Amino acid sequence: MKIEVLKSKLQQVNVTEANLAYRGSITIDEDLMDEADMHEWELVHVNNATNGTRLITYILKGRRGSGEILMNGGAALHAKKGDKIHILSFCSIKKSKAKSHEPIIILTDDFNKVIGKKRQVKNEKISINN
Repeated sequence: MKIEVLKSKLQQVNVTEANLAYRGSITIDEDLMDEADMHEWELVHVNNATNGTRLITYILKGRRGSGEILMNGGAALHAKKGDKIHILSFCSIKKSKAKSHEPIIILTDDFNKVIGKKRQVKNEKISINN
């Protein structure tokens, strides 16, 4: 039997643009995608820490090194430029592996540059001191 678990998380990244005129999705800097083991067209959950909204969409590859996080189309109704969001990706694993599974957590600065990468250990709290 398999279960869905958190694979990786981009924690508190800043939305750099919201474009209603686009058809949909979220565009993520390719460097951030690589760090978080996220892939173009992958399904992701987006939780807006600024306004509390949540949505499910898919990833488009952004310009490498740009720090861009673009909310496109309908997703732009859930976040505006400057909002802090969490982007979560999931994977299926055997239930027997769930206890040892440790998702990747990516921490960024205000410009969406990576300042930390760690495996989330069960019951460990992650904090960012700016």
